[in-house]
Amino acid sequence: MAGVPAPIDATQTPEWQALQAHHDKLVASGFSLKKSFANDPQRVRKLSFDLDDLHFDLSKNLVDDETLKLLVKLGRAVGLEERRSAMFAGEHINTTEDRAVLHTALRRPEAEKGSLVVDGQDVVADVHEVLDRMYAFAERVRSGEWKGVTGKRITDVVSIGIGGSDLGPVMVYEALRPYADAGISVRYVSNIDPNDMAEKVRGLDPQTTLVIVVSKTFTTLETLTNAREAKAWMLEGLRASGAIDGSPEQEAEAIAKHFVAVSTALDKVAEFGIDPQNAFGFWNWVGGRYSVDAAVGLSLIVAFGPERFREFLVGFNDLDRYFCETPLEQNVVALMGLVNVWYVNFFGAESHAVLPYDQYLHRFPAYLQQLTMESNGKGVRWDGSPVTSDTGEIFWGEPGTNGQHAFYQLIHQGTRMIPADFIAFANTPNPTKDGDQDVHELFLGNFLAQTKALAFGKTAEEVRAEGTPEEIVPARCFTGNRPTTSIFGEALTPHALGELIALYEHITFVEGTVWGIDSFDQWGVELGKQLAKQITPAFHDDEALQGQDASTKALIAYYRAHRK
Repeated sequence: MAGVPAPIDATQTPEWQALQAHHDKLVASGFSLKKSFANDPQRVRKLSFDLDDLHFDLSKNLVDDETLKLLVKLGRAVGLEERRSAMFAGEHINTTEDRAVLHTALRRPEAEKGSLVVDGQDVVADVHEVLDRMYAFAERVRSGEWKGVTGKRITDVVSIGIGGSDLGPVMVYEALRPYADAGISVRYVSNIDPNDMAEKVRGLDPQTTLVIVVSKTFTTLETLTNAREAKAWMLEGLRASGAIDGSPEQEAEAIAKHFVAVSTALDKVAEFGIDPQNAFGFWNWVGGRYSVDAAVGLSLIVAFGPERFREFLVGFNDLDRYFCETPLEQNVVALMGLVNVWYVNFFGAESHAVLPYDQYLHRFPAYLQQLTMESNGKGVRWDGSPVTSDTGEIFWGEPGTNGQHAFYQLIHQGTRMIPADFIAFANTPNPTKDGDQDVHELFLGNFLAQTKALAFGKTAEEVRAEGTPEEIVPARCFTGNRPTTSIFGEALTPHALGELIALYEHITFVEGTVWGIDSFDQWGVELGKQLAKQITPAFHDDEALQGQDASTKALIAYYRAHRK
């Protein structure tokens, strides 16, 4: 932790105290979004921001001019700008692992080679060396030059990973499906549950399937177990079709032509049977949940092509530069992070909904769950001291309009305040009409209606005016004042998606900085892994069973009695 300043306790700063007093005054005065809009004709203009492909409307948040001024002062008081600079410069701000945090380097342009040397390495040059190899490999697969053991071209890819090696690629693949142009489909396997592998390879032809094994250390239990299952499936299928005769030489050739790796453990890759020339690495300064734009995204380049992936990276980089270069007062990325702190620490919000009105983004909330909760679900600060405030939020959501018929009831009329981000795009790749009705406009009408309803609600007088029986008037009232942010884009392009992902990466960083936590380690996932290795033998080993607690023993006894 040498060289990294100790976190500033935000709760002990005058800026925090000023925010608390401001919050108390707002609540006591009966702050109302309806009144705020009525009293300030410039509110929408002042709280709207444009950033390349994306338009942001923060006007339906529980803030006024003074709130944002005080939040910016808090950001400066905790050293947000300095820590931002330290991150981009490659300082070891991941203190518990003594590492730089340089996911932003993954999308820096090639022209910046030599401009960022960290721990003796030209980081941008290293990144582009790997990117160039990935692009060349993907083009061979897409063109049909790369062939399986029987000489057939690849039509399907199975990508095996877990956590950041899965959630990001799956989300991006689903989001950009309209851009898949090579006739190659991708399936993702992550869960160690045998059902996942069984369903993902069902119907595939081993002769035309390429498997990508994504594991930086090539030791991840779930990934390597699934990789061995995939190898067994591949060899069994090739033998059954007569493509190989089962000799060690032909099996080795088959694995070399049907398996590649995203890993830096070249010895383990080779031991598995994968040619190390077909292994693509990334670095310890890239956390798994920040790695979709690294070699972890190899399957995406195969599906969409190098040019689309370059556009994706430019989107990331454009938002990175905006976040770095824009003063906090006008910086919508920083402001969104600070407003999240406002809700968590001053309003007691415990969760945050992300509601994309685009079916292609149906995996985006799941992706954000790891990004945000693995990053900021911490109870100690980056110097090892206890946190001094609540940290983190539960991020969750589903695409509209599905969510409207599921959980929106809680957001509209429940007792908990749930800030929500609504995301939509003006254009769709699949325009259609229902009679004279443009279906996309019908869809977007729902997007706009929900944020309006949440902000302004519905009074008892308005309900009565509709002729509602008095006894059910209370049930049909809406309090309003439910905060939302609207993110409206022109279209869900690779560039726009890169911007969206980077947006939430930096929102997470801003919150973590205020809370004084290391948003880039994830020790909370380790204990369960360790215990799983101790418990698994107890299914069959009585001695191992005796070392378990009473509950675990009883559950294993149930398993033994019922496993067929």
